[in-house]
Order: sequence, then structure tokens, then C-alpha cells
Amino acid sequence: MARVIHVFRQPDRFVAGTVGEPGDRTFYLQASEDVRTISVTIEKQQVAVLAERLGSLLDEVATRFGAEIPAETPDELVDAEPLTVPVEEEFRVGTMGLGWDAESSAVVIELLAVTEGEVDETVVLDDTEEGPDAVRVFLSPVAARAFAERADRVVNAGRKPCPLCGEPLDPEGHICPRQNGYRRDVDVIEE
Repeated sequence: MARVIHVFRQPDRFVAGTVGEPGDRTFYLQASEDVRTISVTIEKQQVAVLAERLGSLLDEVATRFGAEIPAETPDELVDAEPLTVPVEEEFRVGTMGLGWDAESSAVVIELLAVTEGEVDETVVLDDTEEGPDAVRVFLSPVAARAFAERADRVVNAGRKPCPLCGEPLDPEGHICPRQNGYRRDVDVIEE
């Protein structure tokens, strides 16, 4: 079957978001342009890595190409709205690609569907007929910074980490490996 590549050249919106309660959240990336909205499921760690790499890419583009790249994003430009409903998963993200399109002065993010075998790196950011389905989004540098800012906020909005081991704390307590397996109550840790 032929590969499907969903391209968003001028998205109205591209955001990271979640469905569910902290500790049981499903992470999504959602792209919208005109009347079309695509949602893909992604791991929390992938969202964090994407946000971090976007920042690094923008810094490198500013240095290497002298492009006008904002150092920070004003809060009013960071999308704080919930995901557009209904949230229907197009696919689960496996491989991600990130690049700079000098012609349009845009960051290009490509999200490829999980596959059973290894993904040939030549299909990332390429229109080849063979390979996993993909979502390709073009973002201005300001929009890319705003996406990264929101993505960081979404990732950090979950459960607080244990001050001893860094693992997430559950409301009913936490068995901390640094305490030789003894259960620590949240109240004890917060004191």
C-alpha cells in the first residue's frame, strides 16, 4: 500500500497535548490547517526530546545562517487551548525528523508511524513512495519556539518527581529505591 504523507505547509495550529489524568496520560501532537486536523500519539519522552532539539536547531540556524530567530516566545503566542476534539489517533509516532528549509525559512518536523522493522533513514523528510505514513509540518521560527514552550509545559504538568530518586510521585505514596523500598508518603516528602 502506498505511503500517506500529511503535509501542513501553513498550519493554523501545531501543539502537544494530553488526554487523561497525570500518571495515566496519553500524549498527542495535533496539527490543524483549514478544516483538516490530524492527531498522532507520541510518548512523553519523545515530546520532551522534540522540544529540546527544536531549541537546539533554532540556535544553530541563527548562528549558521544568520536567520532572525527569537530567543524566547512571548507568553501570549504560546497556545494554551486544549486539543481539538474529537482526538482520533492517525498513528503512533516511531521515528521523528527535524530540519531547516532555507527556501521558506521554516523548521520542518516530520513524524513517522511506528513500523515493525527498522526505518530506512532515507525516507525521513523525503517524498518516497515506500515507507511509513508521516505527518510533515512546516513552522516559522516563532511558531517553533512557541511549540517547544508549550511542549515543555505539557511534559512538566504531570506528577511531581520524588526529591530523592526523581521517579514520579503517586497521590497514594511512593516506594522509593533510595529508601530501600520503604513506602514514603507524599506528605513526608513535602515537609
